Amino acid sequence: MESNETMDFQNELEETQRALREVTLMIEQSRGELTKITQRNAAISSHLQQVQKKDVEISELKMAYDSALDVQQRLFVMRGQLEKLQNDKTHLEKYQSILENLGSGAADVSNSSAPAVAGKGQMAGIEMIVNAQEAERQRLSRQMHDGPAQALSNFILQTEIAMRLLDIDPVQAKDELGNLKSSAMTTFQKVRNFIFELRPMMLDDLGLIPTLRKYAEAFKEQAGLEVSLMVTGAERRLEPYLEVMIFRAVQELLGNASRHSQATIVKVQIDMGNDLVRVNVDDNGKGFDPETLKESTNLGLKLIRERAEMLGGSFEIDSVTGSGTRIAFTVPSKV
Repeated sequence: MESNETMDFQNELEETQRALREVTLMIEQSRGELTKITQRNAAISSHLQQVQKKDVEISELKMAYDSALDVQQRLFVMRGQLEKLQNDKTHLEKYQSILENLGSGAADVSNSSAPAVAGKGQMAGIEMIVNAQEAERQRLSRQMHDGPAQALSNFILQTEIAMRLLDIDPVQAKDELGNLKSSAMTTFQKVRNFIFELRPMMLDDLGLIPTLRKYAEAFKEQAGLEVSLMVTGAERRLEPYLEVMIFRAVQELLGNASRHSQATIVKVQIDMGNDLVRVNVDDNGKGFDPETLKESTNLGLKLIRERAEMLGGSFEIDSVTGSGTRIAFTVPSKV
Protein backbone atom coordinates (compact mmCIF):
# COMPACT_ATOMS: atom_id res chain seq x y z
CA MET A 1 0.00 0.00 0.00
CA GLU A 2 2.80 2.37 0.96
CA SER A 3 4.62 1.49 -2.27
CA ASN A 4 1.54 2.35 -4.31
CA GLU A 5 1.21 5.69 -2.55
CA THR A 6 4.88 6.46 -3.20
CA MET A 7 4.38 5.60 -6.86
CA ASP A 8 1.34 7.87 -7.04
CA PHE A 9 3.33 10.76 -5.58
CA GLN A 10 6.16 10.12 -8.03
CA ASN A 11 3.81 9.99 -11.04
CA GLU A 12 2.07 13.13 -9.89
CA LEU A 13 5.42 14.87 -9.42
CA GLU A 14 6.62 13.88 -12.90
CA GLU A 15 3.36 15.06 -14.45
CA THR A 16 3.64 18.38 -12.61
CA GLN A 17 7.25 18.82 -13.71
CA ARG A 18 6.23 18.12 -17.33
CA ALA A 19 3.41 20.68 -17.11
CA LEU A 20 5.82 23.19 -15.57
CA ARG A 21 8.28 22.76 -18.44
CA GLU A 22 5.49 23.28 -20.98
CA VAL A 23 4.22 26.42 -19.24
CA THR A 24 7.76 27.83 -19.02
CA LEU A 25 8.23 27.28 -22.77
CA MET A 26 4.86 28.92 -23.52
CA ILE A 27 5.84 31.92 -21.39
CA GLU A 28 9.02 32.38 -23.42
CA GLN A 29 7.08 32.14 -26.69
CA SER A 30 4.39 34.53 -25.45
CA ARG A 31 6.99 37.07 -24.40
CA GLY A 32 8.48 36.95 -27.89
CA GLU A 33 5.05 37.42 -29.45
CA LEU A 34 4.26 40.25 -27.04
CA THR A 35 7.46 42.04 -28.08
CA LYS A 36 6.46 41.79 -31.75
CA ILE A 37 2.94 43.06 -31.11
CA THR A 38 4.30 45.93 -28.99
CA GLN A 39 6.59 46.96 -31.84
CA ARG A 40 3.69 46.68 -34.29
CA ASN A 41 1.55 48.84 -32.01
CA ALA A 42 4.24 51.53 -31.90
CA ALA A 43 4.51 51.54 -35.70
CA ILE A 44 0.74 51.78 -36.21
CA SER A 45 0.41 54.52 -33.58
CA SER A 46 3.09 56.51 -35.41
CA HIS A 47 1.27 56.01 -38.72
CA LEU A 48 -2.02 57.09 -37.12
CA GLN A 49 -0.44 60.32 -35.87
CA GLN A 50 0.80 61.08 -39.38
CA VAL A 51 -2.63 60.40 -40.90
CA GLN A 52 -4.31 62.70 -38.38
CA LYS A 53 -2.11 65.59 -39.49
CA LYS A 54 -3.01 65.12 -43.17
CA ASP A 55 -6.19 66.08 -44.99
CA VAL A 56 -7.25 62.52 -45.89
CA GLU A 57 -10.58 60.92 -46.69
CA ILE A 58 -12.73 59.72 -43.79
CA SER A 59 -12.51 56.14 -45.10
CA GLU A 60 -8.70 56.21 -44.94
CA LEU A 61 -8.81 57.73 -41.48
CA LYS A 62 -11.25 55.05 -40.32
CA MET A 63 -9.01 52.32 -41.74
CA ALA A 64 -6.06 53.70 -39.76
CA TYR A 65 -8.14 53.81 -36.56
CA ASP A 66 -9.43 50.27 -37.11
CA SER A 67 -5.87 48.98 -37.58
CA ALA A 68 -4.77 50.68 -34.38
CA LEU A 69 -7.76 49.29 -32.49
CA ASP A 70 -7.09 45.77 -33.76
CA VAL A 71 -3.44 45.71 -32.71
CA GLN A 72 -4.30 47.23 -29.32
CA GLN A 73 -6.86 44.47 -28.80
CA ARG A 74 -4.27 41.83 -29.68
CA LEU A 75 -1.86 43.50 -27.25
CA PHE A 76 -4.51 43.44 -24.50
CA VAL A 77 -5.24 39.73 -25.09
CA MET A 78 -1.57 38.74 -25.26
CA ARG A 79 -0.78 40.54 -22.00
CA GLY A 80 -3.68 38.71 -20.35
CA GLN A 81 -2.45 35.40 -21.75
CA LEU A 82 1.06 36.02 -20.43
CA GLU A 83 -0.32 36.93 -17.01
CA LYS A 84 -2.38 33.73 -16.97
CA LEU A 85 0.65 31.62 -17.89
CA GLN A 86 2.74 33.25 -15.17
CA ASN A 87 -0.02 32.51 -12.64
CA ASP A 88 -0.13 28.91 -13.89
CA LYS A 89 3.61 28.62 -13.39
CA THR A 90 3.35 29.94 -9.84
CA HIS A 91 0.60 27.41 -8.99
CA LEU A 92 2.59 24.54 -10.51
CA GLU A 93 5.78 25.51 -8.70
CA LYS A 94 3.95 25.57 -5.36
CA TYR A 95 2.32 22.23 -6.10
CA GLN A 96 5.66 20.73 -7.15
CA SER A 97 7.19 21.90 -3.88
CA ILE A 98 4.37 20.27 -1.90
CA LEU A 99 4.78 16.99 -3.78
CA GLU A 100 8.54 17.00 -3.26
CA ASN A 101 8.05 17.52 0.48
CA LEU A 102 5.49 14.72 0.59
CA GLY A 103 7.77 12.40 -1.34
CA SER A 104 10.72 13.00 0.98
CA GLY A 105 8.70 12.78 4.19
CA ALA A 106 5.91 10.33 3.36
CA ALA A 107 6.64 8.21 6.42
CA ASP A 108 5.76 10.94 8.89
CA VAL A 109 3.32 13.09 6.93
CA SER A 110 0.46 12.14 9.23
CA ASN A 111 2.38 13.42 12.28
CA SER A 112 3.79 16.56 10.70
CA SER A 113 2.36 20.08 10.65
CA ALA A 114 2.42 20.22 6.84
CA PRO A 115 -0.87 21.16 5.18
CA ALA A 116 -3.08 18.34 3.95
CA VAL A 117 -2.99 17.75 0.19
CA ALA A 118 -5.65 16.02 -1.83
CA GLY A 119 -3.22 14.27 -4.21
CA LYS A 120 -4.48 13.96 -7.74
CA GLY A 121 -7.62 15.87 -6.90
CA GLN A 122 -5.49 18.93 -6.13
CA MET A 123 -4.05 18.94 -9.64
CA ALA A 124 -7.55 18.66 -11.11
CA GLY A 125 -8.64 21.58 -8.95
CA ILE A 126 -5.74 23.73 -10.14
CA GLU A 127 -6.53 22.86 -13.75
CA MET A 128 -10.20 23.76 -13.25
CA ILE A 129 -9.33 27.12 -11.70
CA VAL A 130 -6.88 27.90 -14.50
CA ASN A 131 -9.43 26.99 -17.20
CA ALA A 132 -12.11 29.08 -15.50
CA GLN A 133 -9.74 32.05 -15.30
CA GLU A 134 -8.98 31.74 -19.00
CA ALA A 135 -12.67 31.51 -19.90
CA GLU A 136 -13.35 34.64 -17.85
CA ARG A 137 -10.49 36.50 -19.54
CA GLN A 138 -11.85 35.56 -22.96
CA ARG A 139 -15.32 36.78 -21.99
CA LEU A 140 -13.98 40.08 -20.68
CA SER A 141 -11.80 40.48 -23.76
CA ARG A 142 -14.82 40.09 -26.05
CA GLN A 143 -16.80 42.56 -23.92
CA MET A 144 -13.97 45.08 -24.06
CA HIS A 145 -13.62 44.73 -27.84
CA ASP A 146 -17.34 44.87 -28.61
CA GLY A 147 -18.11 47.62 -26.11
CA PRO A 148 -15.71 50.32 -24.81
CA ALA A 149 -12.90 49.72 -27.33
CA GLN A 150 -15.21 49.99 -30.33
CA ALA A 151 -16.97 53.00 -28.81
CA LEU A 152 -13.66 54.81 -28.27
CA SER A 153 -12.77 54.25 -31.92
CA ASN A 154 -16.11 55.79 -32.93
CA PHE A 155 -15.55 58.75 -30.60
CA ILE A 156 -12.33 59.60 -32.39
CA LEU A 157 -14.05 59.45 -35.76
CA GLN A 158 -16.99 61.57 -34.57
CA THR A 159 -14.59 64.16 -33.17
CA GLU A 160 -12.64 64.29 -36.42
CA ILE A 161 -15.85 64.72 -38.43
CA ALA A 162 -17.09 67.49 -36.11
CA MET A 163 -13.77 69.34 -36.36
CA ARG A 164 -13.88 69.29 -40.16
CA LEU A 165 -17.50 70.48 -40.18
CA LEU A 166 -16.89 73.47 -37.89
CA ASP A 167 -15.88 75.76 -40.74
CA ILE A 168 -18.24 74.23 -43.31
CA ASP A 169 -21.51 73.58 -41.46
CA PRO A 170 -21.49 74.70 -37.79
CA VAL A 171 -25.04 73.46 -37.24
CA GLN A 172 -24.21 69.92 -38.33
CA ALA A 173 -20.99 70.09 -36.35
CA LYS A 174 -23.02 70.94 -33.24
CA ASP A 175 -25.31 67.98 -33.92
CA GLU A 176 -22.28 65.68 -34.23
CA LEU A 177 -20.89 66.94 -30.92
CA GLY A 178 -24.29 66.34 -29.29
CA ASN A 179 -24.30 62.76 -30.55
CA LEU A 180 -20.74 62.35 -29.31
CA LYS A 181 -21.70 63.54 -25.81
CA SER A 182 -24.65 61.13 -25.67
CA SER A 183 -22.49 58.20 -26.82
CA ALA A 184 -19.78 59.11 -24.30
CA MET A 185 -22.25 59.12 -21.40
CA THR A 186 -23.58 55.68 -22.41
CA THR A 187 -20.10 54.25 -22.79
CA PHE A 188 -19.01 55.76 -19.47
CA GLN A 189 -21.77 53.84 -17.71
CA LYS A 190 -20.78 50.65 -19.51
CA VAL A 191 -17.16 51.12 -18.43
CA ARG A 192 -18.26 51.62 -14.81
CA ASN A 193 -20.28 48.39 -14.98
CA PHE A 194 -17.32 46.64 -16.60
CA ILE A 195 -14.95 47.75 -13.82
CA PHE A 196 -17.46 46.76 -11.13
CA GLU A 197 -17.65 43.23 -12.58
CA LEU A 198 -13.87 42.97 -12.73
CA ARG A 199 -13.35 43.92 -9.09
CA PRO A 200 -15.79 46.11 -7.16
CA MET A 201 -13.69 48.46 -5.02
CA MET A 202 -16.39 48.57 -2.37
CA LEU A 203 -15.76 44.87 -1.68
CA ASP A 204 -12.46 45.91 -0.08
CA ASP A 205 -13.83 49.08 1.49
CA LEU A 206 -17.27 48.06 2.78
CA GLY A 207 -17.30 44.26 2.66
CA LEU A 208 -19.34 41.45 1.17
CA ILE A 209 -22.96 42.26 2.08
CA PRO A 210 -23.04 45.95 1.01
CA THR A 211 -21.32 44.97 -2.24
CA LEU A 212 -23.81 42.18 -2.93
CA ARG A 213 -26.73 44.53 -2.23
CA LYS A 214 -25.41 47.02 -4.78
CA TYR A 215 -24.61 44.28 -7.28
CA ALA A 216 -28.09 42.75 -6.94
CA GLU A 217 -29.69 46.12 -7.66
CA ALA A 218 -27.44 46.75 -10.66
CA PHE A 219 -28.02 43.23 -11.98
CA LYS A 220 -31.77 43.66 -11.58
CA GLU A 221 -31.69 46.73 -13.84
CA GLN A 222 -29.34 45.27 -16.44
CA ALA A 223 -30.84 41.78 -16.75
CA GLY A 224 -34.47 42.64 -16.16
CA LEU A 225 -34.84 40.01 -13.43
CA GLU A 226 -36.57 40.36 -10.07
CA VAL A 227 -33.60 39.86 -7.73
CA SER A 228 -33.95 39.84 -3.93
CA LEU A 229 -31.25 39.52 -1.30
CA MET A 230 -31.96 38.45 2.30
CA VAL A 231 -29.28 38.29 4.98
CA THR A 232 -29.67 36.55 8.35
CA GLY A 233 -27.26 36.11 11.21
CA ALA A 234 -24.60 38.51 12.42
CA GLU A 235 -23.67 40.69 9.44
CA ARG A 236 -19.92 41.25 9.59
CA ARG A 237 -16.69 41.33 7.62
CA LEU A 238 -15.08 38.02 6.68
CA GLU A 239 -11.57 37.15 5.62
CA PRO A 240 -10.87 38.86 2.25
CA TYR A 241 -10.48 35.57 0.34
CA LEU A 242 -13.85 34.34 1.69
CA GLU A 243 -15.59 37.55 0.68
CA VAL A 244 -14.15 37.32 -2.83
CA MET A 245 -15.07 33.64 -3.13
CA ILE A 246 -18.69 34.21 -2.05
CA PHE A 247 -19.10 37.32 -4.20
CA ARG A 248 -17.78 35.54 -7.31
CA ALA A 249 -20.02 32.55 -6.63
CA VAL A 250 -23.17 34.70 -6.33
CA GLN A 251 -22.08 36.63 -9.43
CA GLU A 252 -21.76 33.37 -11.37
CA LEU A 253 -25.10 32.00 -10.14
CA LEU A 254 -26.97 35.19 -11.02
CA GLY A 255 -25.35 35.13 -14.44
CA ASN A 256 -26.45 31.52 -14.96
CA ALA A 257 -30.03 32.38 -13.96
CA SER A 258 -30.06 35.19 -16.50
CA ARG A 259 -28.25 33.48 -19.39
CA HIS A 260 -29.41 29.86 -19.16
CA SER A 261 -32.42 29.27 -16.93
CA GLN A 262 -34.89 31.77 -18.44
CA ALA A 263 -35.78 32.78 -14.87
CA THR A 264 -37.79 35.88 -13.98
CA ILE A 265 -37.28 35.75 -10.20
CA VAL A 266 -34.06 35.00 -8.31
CA LYS A 267 -33.80 34.88 -4.51
CA VAL A 268 -30.42 35.07 -2.79
CA GLN A 269 -30.27 34.15 0.90
CA ILE A 270 -27.13 34.43 3.01
CA ASP A 271 -27.00 33.12 6.57
CA MET A 272 -23.92 34.37 8.42
CA GLY A 273 -23.70 31.89 11.26
CA ASN A 274 -21.03 31.82 13.92
CA ASP A 275 -19.13 28.97 12.28
CA LEU A 276 -20.60 28.64 8.78
CA VAL A 277 -21.76 30.99 6.05
CA ARG A 278 -24.54 29.43 3.99
CA VAL A 279 -25.57 30.81 0.59
CA ASN A 280 -28.78 29.82 -1.22
CA VAL A 281 -29.67 30.98 -4.72
CA ASP A 282 -33.16 30.00 -5.95
CA ASP A 283 -34.67 30.78 -9.34
CA ASN A 284 -37.98 29.99 -11.02
CA GLY A 285 -36.39 29.08 -14.35
CA LYS A 286 -36.63 26.00 -16.54
CA GLY A 287 -34.33 23.90 -14.33
CA PHE A 288 -32.02 21.14 -15.53
CA ASP A 289 -30.87 17.61 -14.80
CA PRO A 290 -27.88 17.86 -12.42
CA GLU A 291 -26.39 14.73 -14.02
CA THR A 292 -25.71 16.76 -17.17
CA LEU A 293 -23.06 18.73 -15.27
CA LYS A 294 -20.71 15.76 -15.53
CA GLU A 295 -20.45 16.23 -19.30
CA SER A 296 -20.89 20.03 -19.31
CA THR A 297 -18.04 22.30 -20.40
CA ASN A 298 -19.38 25.11 -18.18
CA LEU A 299 -16.87 25.39 -15.34
CA GLY A 300 -18.81 27.86 -13.18
CA LEU A 301 -20.71 25.45 -10.94
CA LYS A 302 -17.83 22.97 -10.84
CA LEU A 303 -15.49 25.71 -9.68
CA ILE A 304 -17.88 26.86 -6.93
CA ARG A 305 -18.12 23.26 -5.69
CA GLU A 306 -14.34 22.85 -5.84
CA ARG A 307 -13.63 26.03 -3.89
CA ALA A 308 -16.29 25.38 -1.26
CA GLU A 309 -15.06 21.83 -0.63
CA MET A 310 -11.40 22.90 -0.59
CA LEU A 311 -12.31 25.31 2.22
CA GLY A 312 -14.05 22.53 4.15
CA GLY A 313 -17.59 23.46 3.14
CA SER A 314 -20.29 21.81 1.04
CA PHE A 315 -22.17 22.27 -2.23
CA GLU A 316 -25.70 21.16 -3.19
CA ILE A 317 -27.86 21.34 -6.31
CA ASP A 318 -31.61 20.80 -6.24
CA SER A 319 -33.05 21.13 -9.73
CA VAL A 320 -35.69 19.40 -11.82
CA THR A 321 -36.37 20.16 -15.46
CA GLY A 322 -39.25 22.63 -15.61
CA SER A 323 -39.27 23.36 -11.86
CA GLY A 324 -36.50 25.87 -11.23
CA THR A 325 -33.17 25.50 -9.50
CA ARG A 326 -31.84 25.88 -5.96
CA ILE A 327 -28.09 25.93 -5.45
CA ALA A 328 -26.63 26.11 -1.95
CA PHE A 329 -23.09 26.07 -0.59
CA THR A 330 -21.48 26.57 2.77
CA VAL A 331 -18.02 27.71 3.79
CA PRO A 332 -16.52 27.95 7.27
CA SER A 333 -16.58 31.56 8.43
CA LYS A 334 -13.25 30.98 10.17
CA VAL A 335 -10.69 28.87 8.30
